[in-house]
Amino acid sequence: MHHLSALRYVLAAIALAGAALAARDDILIADFEGATYGAWKTTGEAFGPGPARGTLPGQMEVTGFEGKGLVNSFHKGDGTVGTLTSPPFRIERHFITFLVGGGMHAGETCINLLAGGKVVRTATGPNDRPGGSERLDWHSWDVRELAGSEAVIEIVDRATGGWGHINVDHIMQSDRGSGVVERVSTLAIDRDYLSFCVPAHAGNRAQVALAVGGRVVRHAAGADRETASWITWDVSRLKGSRAELRVSELPAADGACPLADSVSLGSEVKGALIVVDKLYRETYRPQFHFSPRTNWTNDPNGLVYYDGEYHLFFQHNPFGIDWGNMTWGHAISTDLLHWTQLEHALHPDKLGTMFSGSAVVDHGDTAGFRTGAEKTLVAIYTAAGGTSPESQGQPFTQCIACSNDRGRTWTKYDRNPVLGHIAGGNRDPKVIRHAPTAQWVMALYLDGEDFALFSSPDLKTWKKLCDVPMPGTSECPDFFELPVDGDARNTRWVFWGGNGNYRLGAFDGRRFLPETPPLRSRYGANDYAAQTYSDIPASDGRRIQITWMQGGRYPGMPFNQQMGFPRVLTLGTTPDGVRLFFNPVGEIETLRAETRTWRALALAPGANPLSALEGELWDIDALLEPKDAAEAGFVVRGARIAYDAKARELRTPGGSAPVRPEGGRIALRMLVDRSSIEVFAGGGRWLICFCFLPDPADRSLALYAEGGEAACAALRVSALRSTWPE
Repeated sequence: MHHLSALRYVLAAIALAGAALAARDDILIADFEGATYGAWKTTGEAFGPGPARGTLPGQMEVTGFEGKGLVNSFHKGDGTVGTLTSPPFRIERHFITFLVGGGMHAGETCINLLAGGKVVRTATGPNDRPGGSERLDWHSWDVRELAGSEAVIEIVDRATGGWGHINVDHIMQSDRGSGVVERVSTLAIDRDYLSFCVPAHAGNRAQVALAVGGRVVRHAAGADRETASWITWDVSRLKGSRAELRVSELPAADGACPLADSVSLGSEVKGALIVVDKLYRETYRPQFHFSPRTNWTNDPNGLVYYDGEYHLFFQHNPFGIDWGNMTWGHAISTDLLHWTQLEHALHPDKLGTMFSGSAVVDHGDTAGFRTGAEKTLVAIYTAAGGTSPESQGQPFTQCIACSNDRGRTWTKYDRNPVLGHIAGGNRDPKVIRHAPTAQWVMALYLDGEDFALFSSPDLKTWKKLCDVPMPGTSECPDFFELPVDGDARNTRWVFWGGNGNYRLGAFDGRRFLPETPPLRSRYGANDYAAQTYSDIPASDGRRIQITWMQGGRYPGMPFNQQMGFPRVLTLGTTPDGVRLFFNPVGEIETLRAETRTWRALALAPGANPLSALEGELWDIDALLEPKDAAEAGFVVRGARIAYDAKARELRTPGGSAPVRPEGGRIALRMLVDRSSIEVFAGGGRWLICFCFLPDPADRSLALYAEGGEAACAALRVSALRSTWPE
């Protein structure tokens, strides 16, 4: 039975069975009319020597109890604590009902039902702030699923502040619920959000609680609002858990329970989103780099632009913080800055888990998948045979899936795989459209240092074009054409490998003819499996790339790993020949909260002209002049980015690069996030991306020179805003 339908089944069963219930007599558990608690056991002072006779000294008038006595833990005021526990009894009716009042402090001022030594039901009073009433009202637990179990009642007062007490009276077993009824169901959390609608005038006796492993992890109480209101909890961190849902409410006149009936798990927010546990604000959460809500991520996949949206698919483990269960996660953005994570796009199947791949817009419907007004998006991915129990014995193959609703849902091709096993762990297909020959071209990693190109007229049938050797490189190819120095008449094709090595050459639709050996692009420790976007409009013209910042550490975080900041690739002429250049996308300028600039800034040993600045997020652009200094550079939250003038080397905690001055100057651009720094040196000629774990208390920024004087011909320091919602 579906986890939420179980709750609705319980409610329906109650309604259907109501008329058929035999009028069995109620069973009194305790009415607290005696001078002592009898066989009930007490600890602490809060409950006094026996039941109270109504209002205690210093307390507002207590009403709503029956007879002369009740449990009242205001003995000697709110500063006392203790417990009161019943003798064991057997559950023999459908409900346990009681009168309750006092403080609303979950787990601290409460009445609990314990079965098997565990709390299986709980309730509090209605008050958690000054004011309120000492009136007791009826509350009922639906316990039919516990029929025949041995149980005890535990009344708890662990609170010492305002409303740090609880009042209870007349506990009994009954086949009829009285007052507020609490019902409990179990559910498997398999969506990001849990929503419910609090009816109008529900009052704070209407409550919803979610418990995992016996601990309440979400709790909400109603209010006296004029209209019904939706509330949504972010439960993304709890995905994969089995939870206990407790809903308390006063049923409607016809017995319906609108609050309980409204509970649903989903992928969208209804009403007010209650963000919990500082989601996206955690200590080491990147603030302008993409990271998933929870769990492991690695390679960016399927980077494609369609109708105003940048799609970012990514390798994701839906069930754990470490690598495994590879599934295509999915996020979209309209500006490459603000990302919205959607439902997973591709899930493991009998052919394997979902390894890396790419995506394209099939403008001409060459595959014949289009079914409506929207153009079809096609994902091309590796099914990693043997990486899941149901795919044992299967090899690695290449498969496709399509979407006709802007990438929101995906259908796998029923004749997968479209390209069978060729060699080793062949994987990571990157597909492009080659307009001059009107064909699709796939770059594919084969095995060892071997890659190949394939072609297809329809994305479904593929033939091999040529081999592409990439010494010193494996995995995650990319293949694209760029103009040199912005001249559209002079272009090179770039064949890219997973570690950032690339070859330049020519491509005629049949063969890639390399003109260079593999060239190095990355000098940082955390930069791998980068991929560029497909279908960027010609009016934009940029080649935009996102990398995986492989190997970062995020202790205590609900997520693991992050993406690099989107960057633009260009080809430029250098003394060494034509080379790739990398620079952050210009959209980052919209994140600048405050900018300070300097000109001809002198740097003397021991001085720090930036000592007044502090922060976590920076965009720093500097034109550094080493002059006669042995070393000059920046210290960002303890991380030193230093230029060694003698060695002509830029050194960082995450790698170094052989940077040559131009006109005696070193151009440096740095993007600083909570757990990463990306350095673009020499106008983007040298790229160093690395992750770090700064002391959260260290927000310092320094510009320094050692062993002589240096200068900054120009310096711009911009504090950045977070891209995540408040």
